[in-house]
Amino acid sequence: MKTLKNWEFIHQENNRIDIQCDYSWKLHIFVLEQDIFRVAFSQDNHFRVPQTWAITPNQADIAWQGRDRWSLANFSLPAYSVSEEDNQIIIASEQLRVIVHQPLWLEWQYNNNGTWTTFVADRKTGAYLFGISNAQISHFLQRDVADQYYGLGEKAGNLNRHGRRFEMRNLDAMGYNAETTDPLYKHIPFYITHTDNVSYGLYYDNLASCWFRLGSEIDNYHTYYRSYQAEDGDLDYYMILGPKILDVTKKYTALTGGTIFGPKWSLGYSGSTMHYTDAPDAQEQLKKFVDLCEQHAIPCDSFQLSSGYTSIGNKRYVFNWNYDKVPQPKEMSAYFHRAGMKLAANIKPCLLHDHPKYHEVAQAGLFIQDSESNKPEISVFWDDEGSHLDFTNPNTIDWWKTNVKQQLLEYGIDSTWNDNNEFEVWDNNAKCHYFGNGLPIKLIRPLQPLLMMKASYEAQLEYAPHLRPYLISRSGSPGMNRYVQTWSGDNRTNWNTLRYNIKMGLGMSLSGLYNLGHDVGGFSGNKPDPELFVRWVQNGVMHPRFTIHSWNDDKTVNEPWMYPEVTPIIREAIKLRYRLMPYLYNLLWKAYHEHEPMLRPTFLDHEWDSNTFKENDDYLLGQDLLVASVVEPGQTTREVYLPDNQHGWYDFYTHKWFAGKQTVTVATPLEKIPLFIKAGSILPLSKTQLKNTLHDNQRELLIMPLLDKGHTTVTLFDDDGVSFDYLKDNYFSLNLNMQCTDNTIELTINKSGNFIPEYNEITLTLPFGEKRELIINGIPGNKINISDIKSS
Repeated sequence: MKTLKNWEFIHQENNRIDIQCDYSWKLHIFVLEQDIFRVAFSQDNHFRVPQTWAITPNQADIAWQGRDRWSLANFSLPAYSVSEEDNQIIIASEQLRVIVHQPLWLEWQYNNNGTWTTFVADRKTGAYLFGISNAQISHFLQRDVADQYYGLGEKAGNLNRHGRRFEMRNLDAMGYNAETTDPLYKHIPFYITHTDNVSYGLYYDNLASCWFRLGSEIDNYHTYYRSYQAEDGDLDYYMILGPKILDVTKKYTALTGGTIFGPKWSLGYSGSTMHYTDAPDAQEQLKKFVDLCEQHAIPCDSFQLSSGYTSIGNKRYVFNWNYDKVPQPKEMSAYFHRAGMKLAANIKPCLLHDHPKYHEVAQAGLFIQDSESNKPEISVFWDDEGSHLDFTNPNTIDWWKTNVKQQLLEYGIDSTWNDNNEFEVWDNNAKCHYFGNGLPIKLIRPLQPLLMMKASYEAQLEYAPHLRPYLISRSGSPGMNRYVQTWSGDNRTNWNTLRYNIKMGLGMSLSGLYNLGHDVGGFSGNKPDPELFVRWVQNGVMHPRFTIHSWNDDKTVNEPWMYPEVTPIIREAIKLRYRLMPYLYNLLWKAYHEHEPMLRPTFLDHEWDSNTFKENDDYLLGQDLLVASVVEPGQTTREVYLPDNQHGWYDFYTHKWFAGKQTVTVATPLEKIPLFIKAGSILPLSKTQLKNTLHDNQRELLIMPLLDKGHTTVTLFDDDGVSFDYLKDNYFSLNLNMQCTDNTIELTINKSGNFIPEYNEITLTLPFGEKRELIINGIPGNKINISDIKSS
């Protein structure tokens, strides 16, 4: 490794500044936004990977071949200044500036009310290291012991990453320890630094395996530092100024294309287990699930077919129906559809060597190729060996899309579950087609699952262009948020997983993966006992993705009715989710439309309250609902810290008001998960006991007013839940302004959009014991007809 020290300013071109460094390396600084700069190194004006698939501002999808790394398209490209003085170059927008020092290290400053204030700097004793005999790259920054680090996507352990070391290398980590196991399934090289004064993000746009050392390492010859190291690829990173943590998350999410707006049914309960499709009578087992939901009055919107439906013997063969297990796939799909349930089918990107289509695919050259021959690479996969499809080959993409349509969608399958897509190809130099240019897989491994889900997304969209696609993917990289809902992989069944999956999910959410959940009940290990199962379901119903899924070592199945003694509690927890469905759907809209995270650490909306940064088990679902899951056995009471806010919190069940910035002790009988609503909130709820999201003919607004004088505004979104018609103004948006006085709670309501919902009346509910008069658009009452609401 060689340290870059000497540099010389070359020139500036548009919003790019070029600086010549040692060993023919060039440093490029791009001024993209007032608060986002990019730093990239090229050698002789060439990047190791000439394209990016992550960066797509303004929520546009990206071309199959990626975006040219030199492109500045869709950035605002603000005015900026460049000055040279005392062996320094100073590059500044109105909000952000960077000073290039000699020898080479960068110092970053933000405009602090007219004063440029340093918030981070590279390590002065060697900031940028590049391999000479190998392709390794490293970036070292100074570290303060008070810094707090968040993000990095799907990572085990505490939410604050300070003091730890992490690796990005996609692995199928079945049965992982949610507190300690690393690496896991996803490649998200982005993290947020929070200081007392400002927060900022660093995103390294590199798909090679890499390591983050965030205080796990000290060296006597250097001050405290942290580092990013990659085994290959480009040193190309984005500095994203907050100033708040929430600002950083939203800007990064927008930078990588935003969040897919899936159908409403994707937020419903989704059943799943490997047991059903592994059974010799899989079709009957699957249909029985529909009947049991009806029998036990469990609301459900979909079911996920595990890969057993593709089996030959004990192995799995993608796009191969086992007609002995599932003799009538179309009839089975219709059975689910008649019950109002959709189907998602598991698909895998590797064909075992004895797959019925293996030779056909190999002959067409659709596999990743071995590094030493022109034959398909061979990797261990599902207790055998097989070859991975190469999604950088346009012919592979076409083959995949054709099979998704012909083997799944035409059989009545509604969605693709893109699974086992870590691409564990251990031959680092295995050859990818790379759209005709060729590239070893070690440079683009996480790109393969990203393009796999893009291929599945396009197949679904082409098959049913009027429907918003819903997809699931386990592995992926930045940009996967544009296509899929995701989850935390094959977790282990125990209390510790329940606790640390919460933190893992919050870390994913801070990293732009808003639409997420976990395998409720635990996937691997023995079945959960009744108490653990209840607590896991209660937590799961408060996540964007709610799926009970299992492959229990003891051959049991996690199902809502698995323990008759607690089935009523499970039923009520799931019904609570459906009561909250309008609120959840509004959160999904805000995630898509405003880049707002759905799951939020309590500090995200209360940075001024230092207590919220203490490691805890609580979180916010949206900005208004505080969830305090029970994550310890035998707990009959629980302490909950209510974050400091101006107006306090209401207990969800009793409507008792509490001031913020205090710890309260609440009862936690087995049938209850503690929930609190922020004062000033208006929660849209379903009044009826829904069977699924197709049944939505009543609406309630739960109003939690301010105790003192003041006002709040709320916007609530609704539409048909499945189509793109909202883009043609066929949506229903309620705009509410609430004014609280000593004697009245006055609501001014207007609407926008042309969609007419199934419900024609809205009931407005105040807290128990509220004495003030409710006035709606100047008229006392607690109901309003949709037709009486004026358009804005």
